[in-house]
Amino acid sequence: MAGKMKKYTLDEVKDRFIGESGSTKREQYEMELKLELIGELIKKVRKERNLTQSELGELIGVQKAQISKLENNAKNVSIGTIIRVFDALKAKAKLTVEILGQELEFI
Repeated sequence: MAGKMKKYTLDEVKDRFIGESGSTKREQYEMELKLELIGELIKKVRKERNLTQSELGELIGVQKAQISKLENNAKNVSIGTIIRVFDALKAKAKLTVEILGQELEFI
């Protein structure tokens, strides 16, 4: 009879292969994941609003290529651009920054 296979949680796998929660490498991974999700969300909402990348770009004053870049890789895009995109899509965006034990919220 074969031995039981050990099961791991997703957090245990991340701890082992990416780094423990709070480590620089883990924080960078989590941030990149969030930025990827933002790009996917923008694409989904843009399509639900029946807008092309060109049309969304015109609404915020950028080229279609920048919208494509944002949807596929939001890593090198300014927060201002992301906020303008959400405004154009009529979506509420909220940014929370925690620094020195204080939390600041920008709407």
